[in-house]
Amino acid sequence: MFRRTFWFTAGAAAGVWATTKVNRKIKQLTPESLAAQAANKAVEAGHRLKDFALDVRDNMAQREAELGEALGLEAPVDAELPGQRTVVVAIENGKTSKTDKNKQGKYLSKSKYSYNRNEDH
Repeated sequence: MFRRTFWFTAGAAAGVWATTKVNRKIKQLTPESLAAQAANKAVEAGHRLKDFALDVRDNMAQREAELGEALGLEAPVDAELPGQRTVVVAIENGKTSKTDKNKQGKYLSKSKYSYNRNEDH
């Protein structure tokens, strides 16, 4: 009698465990759950790509500074040498705006024209 009770209880427990496992798996495979999982993976991949791009940008700036020091591009300007070259920034109403080559910034920041591809034209 004790053996029968033991095996009955073991079978019932195994049935409950198997039913719970199957129900969890079915819930994971619903379209809503799959869409949420895909969205989470996409966001995670986007964060990893952003971190990679930031690391590349930092290392690129560091290497550029090292090369500038090695080539002497960061040395002070001699008075006998000609002045700094200028770069044309943008044309506004027939006038050209100029800036020093050493200045960092967006070339078209002073322009009144928008270069947003997503704008309706």
